[in-house]
Amino acid sequence: MLPEISLNILDISENSVSAKATEIKIVICVNTQQNQLMVQITDNGKGMDAETLNRVTDPFYTTRTTRKVGLGIPFFKQEAECTGGSFSISSVPGKGTQITAVFCTDSIDCMPPGNLNETVYSLIVMHPDIDFYYQYQVNGAEFHLDTKEMREMLGNVPFSTPEVSSFLRDYLEENEADINRMQNYPG
Repeated sequence: MLPEISLNILDISENSVSAKATEIKIVICVNTQQNQLMVQITDNGKGMDAETLNRVTDPFYTTRTTRKVGLGIPFFKQEAECTGGSFSISSVPGKGTQITAVFCTDSIDCMPPGNLNETVYSLIVMHPDIDFYYQYQVNGAEFHLDTKEMREMLGNVPFSTPEVSSFLRDYLEENEADINRMQNYPG
């Protein structure tokens, strides 16, 4: 099991990369009144057929050839459900996959969110050809980052350029801190 929600997001997003996604959307919604944190990851990758979709939450099933077990999705599901939350996955071959996990944050079994910003930052810098859309929301207050919009402004300047990379990291950290402060959420 991964010790933080952010590491699960990284793992699931890497599955999207392996599925040849060109767009990955990551949405984090915190509702402090309901003590819930929702994570939704949507991609436009190759998707899964019904048989694979039915088996994907089984830890002893994987499409990988490098090992005989696939633990990422089953653990993510278990971690959400252990808090009293929920998990769903839908997929259409040739269209993509959507995973939604809801964690009850007042549960003793709820793992910490971890460094969501560093996870998103790492995904963007490690996969410069993929369009990422990231939305962070606490009690309705939100910000987002869309790499497609950033590419239009930057032209051919890569995200790994030190100035752009530094801006990305600062933008994520400052906006999350502002939302958390506005909503009196410790993060």
